[in-house]
Amino acid sequence: MKRVLIFLIFITPTLLFGQQKIIPINISVFNESTAIPYTRFVTTPIHPGIQMGTEFNYNVKEFSRLFQTANINYFYHNYLAQGVGLNTELGYEYWLKIGLAFEGLLGIGYMHTFATTEEFSFTNGHYEKKADKGNARLYPSFSLDIGYYLKKADKNSPKIFIRYQSWAEYPYSPDFIPVMTHINLHIGAKFFINTNTAKNE
Repeated sequence: MKRVLIFLIFITPTLLFGQQKIIPINISVFNESTAIPYTRFVTTPIHPGIQMGTEFNYNVKEFSRLFQTANINYFYHNYLAQGVGLNTELGYEYWLKIGLAFEGLLGIGYMHTFATTEEFSFTNGHYEKKADKGNARLYPSFSLDIGYYLKKADKNSPKIFIRYQSWAEYPYSPDFIPVMTHINLHIGAKFFINTNTAKNE
């Protein structure tokens, strides 16, 4: 399952990007929280994360587009876990002439999490420190964001955005809590790399 997800997330976009001369890059920092989606927006304490990825278009119209993303991310939640994830999302964007843009993204991904505190097991009458090999998770996600294109007349304009992402870890703890829900509040930007320019240099 893990290998299939990694293939879908990175190999397919890579094949399609081979035909592109200008590649979009999305990067964001976010605050992660274990919460029921849409019940909280800004949460404390801060549990930092970072995400970087790219995207390609399936269909582009005058004021909208259908596209797919490929991302890698990391978060650190003190006293709970830290995780590294790979995911892909199917997205729809609609924008206005003034530069405002709205997106919805439906995603699926693979995440590997590690405890941020030491864990022990009781063996032969005493406690022994457990080796942490981490846990494999499947994580679906749904995101909504609002953004602004800095150069409205340029189809490759840089963009800044705020994104509310809800996602779930599965399986989390099958005998206790099978699914753990999270929210991430992203602040990020999109910019473009011209591969022809990079080659000429």
